[in-house]
Amino acid sequence: MAEHDDDNHGNSVAAWVMVGIIILASAVMAVAMIFPNLPLFIGGVVLVVVGLVAGKVLALAGYGVNGAISRRDTNIS
Repeated sequence: MAEHDDDNHGNSVAAWVMVGIIILASAVMAVAMIFPNLPLFIGGVVLVVVGLVAGKVLALAGYGVNGAISRRDTNIS
């Protein structure tokens, strides 16, 4: 088996924000399916796009797995 150096598994601010927004969007789209409402469903789709863009912007700003801000030592002593 090949060994990989994947200790983070997407554990970053950018990943958490993206996933949180997409989960919220999924809930909005699920409600739109239960109560047939096309504008609410489209709002959920827009939230998915917002989540993807927010995750990418945060990753480019250094909050990704290998970003400059995420590598900083956060121990306060």
